[in-house]
Parts: sequence; C-alpha cells; structure tokens
Amino acid sequence: MTEEEARKSLLARRDELDQQDAMSAEGREPVTLQQDSVGRLSRMDAMQLQAMDLATQRRRKAERLRIDAALARLEDGEWGYCATCGDTIAEGRLRHDPSVAVCVSCARG
Repeated sequence: MTEEEARKSLLARRDELDQQDAMSAEGREPVTLQQDSVGRLSRMDAMQLQAMDLATQRRRKAERLRIDAALARLEDGEWGYCATCGDTIAEGRLRHDPSVAVCVSCARG
C-alpha cells in the first residue's frame, strides 16, 4: 500500500466515522420520561440503547484518534514503521488497517 493510498483510505474512514456520529446523535440524547410509553421497561430499553450508542461513539472516537495519529505519521515520514521497535510493519497488516502503529511482534507484546 502506498502512502497516498493509505492517506485516501484513512481520510475516507474518518469521513465515514463523522457521518455515523451525525446519524446516531439522537440516540445519545438523555432519556426522558414519556407519560404515554408503556412504563418502566420502555424507559429501561431506551436507557440501554442510549448506553450502547454512547459506547459505540467512544469506539469511533478512539478509532478517529488512531486515524489522526496515522495521518500525522504520514506527514512525518514515519508511517509504515513500528512505533515501538522501528521495524517495517508488514504490508498485509497496513493494507488491512492503515492506522496501525506497531508491528505484529510488538502488538503481541
């Protein structure tokens, strides 16, 4: 994967995450008591859905941070090299996820 392909892929994924955030904004709003709903179970369901939406938002935020870090590594000429040991990250690993920062050996720890 070339640096330009990686940059395009990372930017496209970041845009996709932004769109997903915008579409799910309503699900993260505070749960209000609705007098016309069935009752306690409906409120519990709504709170559970809200918790799942918030957890998904946190995962998207973490992924966005990884993408931004990868874009910074691209700008610095450090993309494709392990942030821990400095070795080259395998092509297949980068193709699968261009935001990875460490090689397989270091990821296994």
